[in-house]
Amino acid sequence: MGLLYEQPTQWILIASLLLIAILSFIDDTSHVDSKIRLVLQSVAVGSILYLVTPQFSLLLLLFLFILITGVINAYNFMDGINGITVLYSLVTLGSMYWVQQSIPAFLSDYLFIALLTALLVFSFFNVRKKAACFSGDVGSVSLAFIFCFLLLKMSIVTDFGWWILFLGVYGVDTVFTIVCRIFRKEPLMQAHRSHFYQYLANEAGWTHIQVSILFAIVQLVLNISVVYSYTTGQIWVSLAALFAFVIIYTIFRLRLEGHKRLFVTYNPD
Repeated sequence: MGLLYEQPTQWILIASLLLIAILSFIDDTSHVDSKIRLVLQSVAVGSILYLVTPQFSLLLLLFLFILITGVINAYNFMDGINGITVLYSLVTLGSMYWVQQSIPAFLSDYLFIALLTALLVFSFFNVRKKAACFSGDVGSVSLAFIFCFLLLKMSIVTDFGWWILFLGVYGVDTVFTIVCRIFRKEPLMQAHRSHFYQYLANEAGWTHIQVSILFAIVQLVLNISVVYSYTTGQIWVSLAALFAFVIIYTIFRLRLEGHKRLFVTYNPD
């Protein structure tokens, strides 16, 4: 309803959000063929590009289509333990609302307040040892879809494309894990639990809440560096923060899990 209030004439966006939410709900309760899911998800992603990027080149539109599709699926893959999606989403959305305060032409505060309130209410039932409810595909995919729209709109309004780093932690963990699976010659569409957050929660003895807070805090630090880069024009700050995170993340994974486990044979205990 927040999107409808903010963009009453852009019914395409509302319809696309409902499409991807209904698709994900069906996938949660039964099963949706991967080809059907890909087609309908492509329609939803295409709607974002149609609404906010009509002046972009075909090559850039193709890049954005692949990027947004990847972000949506990565967000879904990362939703595997209690608290991680809602805490990470609060940091991401809260950071966008922070930026919103300096961009009057971006979007109304009502949208952010509505979404933040919904996340806070959900966190009461999800951020606990035994969660009372879960986001499922319908929650994580819908959130990722909304975030992609907001970040894309932010990037166009501010002429600053580095807002994508607001999803940097999830991105690094997803890309690193995919690279490891390619080296291990595993089918990428096959279910797995080899993300770093899964290792920490399932094998390293961390609680779900500890892992979720860690990911949220690291993303918050990265977000602060991005906002600083935007306000000062010093892009190197956010790039340096991202580079430092990638190095530290890689070192920790190699030290804790080992080269053989990551790149040769993954055998969870």
